[in-house]
Amino acid sequence: MSQRSMAPLGTQISYALKARGVEVVFGIPGVHNQELYRGLEEAGLRHILARHEQGAGFMADGYARATGRAGVAFVITGPGLCNIMTALGQAYSDSVPLLVFSSCLDDIESRKGQLHQMKDQRAAAATVCDWSELAQSDAQAYRLMDQAFAEFAQQRPRPKHIQIPIASLAAAAQAAPVPQPLPGASAPETEDIAKAAEMLRLAKKPLVILGGGARAVSVMPLLQQLNAASFTTYAGRGVVDRAYPLHFGSLLARSGAKSILGSADLVLVIGSELSEGDLWRAELGHKAPLIRVDLDPEVLTDSHQAELTISMRAEAFVPALLSQLQGHKAHTVWCAQEIQTQCRAWQRQVDLERPGILPICRALQAALPQDTMIFSDMTQFAYLAKEIWPMSKPGHWHHPTGFGTLGYALPAAIGGAIGRPGLPTAAIIGDYGFQYSLPELGAAAELGLSLPIILWDNTKLQEIEESMISAQIAPQAVQVSNPNFLTLAQAYGCAACKPSLLADLPGIIEAAFCAGRPTIIHLTPDMI
Repeated sequence: MSQRSMAPLGTQISYALKARGVEVVFGIPGVHNQELYRGLEEAGLRHILARHEQGAGFMADGYARATGRAGVAFVITGPGLCNIMTALGQAYSDSVPLLVFSSCLDDIESRKGQLHQMKDQRAAAATVCDWSELAQSDAQAYRLMDQAFAEFAQQRPRPKHIQIPIASLAAAAQAAPVPQPLPGASAPETEDIAKAAEMLRLAKKPLVILGGGARAVSVMPLLQQLNAASFTTYAGRGVVDRAYPLHFGSLLARSGAKSILGSADLVLVIGSELSEGDLWRAELGHKAPLIRVDLDPEVLTDSHQAELTISMRAEAFVPALLSQLQGHKAHTVWCAQEIQTQCRAWQRQVDLERPGILPICRALQAALPQDTMIFSDMTQFAYLAKEIWPMSKPGHWHHPTGFGTLGYALPAAIGGAIGRPGLPTAAIIGDYGFQYSLPELGAAAELGLSLPIILWDNTKLQEIEESMISAQIAPQAVQVSNPNFLTLAQAYGCAACKPSLLADLPGIIEAAFCAGRPTIIHLTPDMI
């Protein structure tokens, strides 16, 4: 239907979202936000009902990561907004475009004790968002919406929150203005790119670090032009061709990586904030000049103290730099054999640190189709896999890296599967984290998603137990009594199995992708 010139604001918001390219909204309706639902069907938006607002936020996050489009969620005042704040925090740290609409009370100054009342819910959400704003009129709501989409397109994408008073959502409002074209990428900084090119021409041992911000551009021509060694962060996995002989993989946090960086005569970092979770050390380790390319001014001015900073997207920078490097013939002193020997040593180190997981991880890697998009949780299985599981495509493994929340994988995988129908999506989650968002099994079953859920069950918080032992603390509260996961799956209408042999995994995975419902694949350390 065409948009009505006058309708309740909640209805007009649905039409405005549709006009701005939104297809799916995640959320939970309540009496305080029901006006947001009045126009959903009329405007042609699909709504995915979560079992908890945190799950709705993670679903929107997974959808955004899978599609590159904004994830949108609707929640109620007070507890609804509080419940989604964990997902907002995760989206903030991992640069995910997430737009949350909530209702808010009309008057909190003169009326106390109202349903869902908070002292200041806008300010609460602002602690985990890029911004959190109050729209008291239709014009303000539309302006904030357009501001959010413009910033998603032009700046480092981070979550936004718009709250609208309950009475305003129900009041008659004019239709939103026609959406304007989103701003394009900033023009290349010609002088800075020329300077970067000159520094790279002079380098004999350049090293390139590629983060999640480099996923949208082909970096192989640049690496080959420079004969440069490379690392990726966890978020950047798949950016570099697995066969590239000078690639160190996603092992940037390994012992010894610091000295390797120290041996380079120029380091170029594209699209990474080099966060604690990327390095697990205070210093990058470089001794040579550092070039940083990023959208975020805070990244460009951080403690790593780059000699040259360039504020632009990787997909604009890399082609512009290649153009400047035309005719350059690099003579690198990196040795491919030494790099591969070092990578094998690090992989043995990974295996020794978390024994017993690597063979299962390798078997699962072989069983999953290469174009599977994986959403993982905070679990030892994923910690190991992120370092040794090579990805053939960028942007196909998503992990709650920055905020580090438990319970992310299942709802995020649901959102990812919604965003890429017909393509394989899988979740990897630990036994403890699974129970944070277990009810979302109901949402996955209701949607008929052929979603393999790889459940790693070691009956404990083993990473915490080992950390306590390392700190000479007697382990406390790390052993858990788990439910029967197979029975739970069946109760939700899901398929479930507990393979005892690694050789069984390919057939189980193949069946899971055709099941028409989620499948819990219960893996334990005693598999052979």
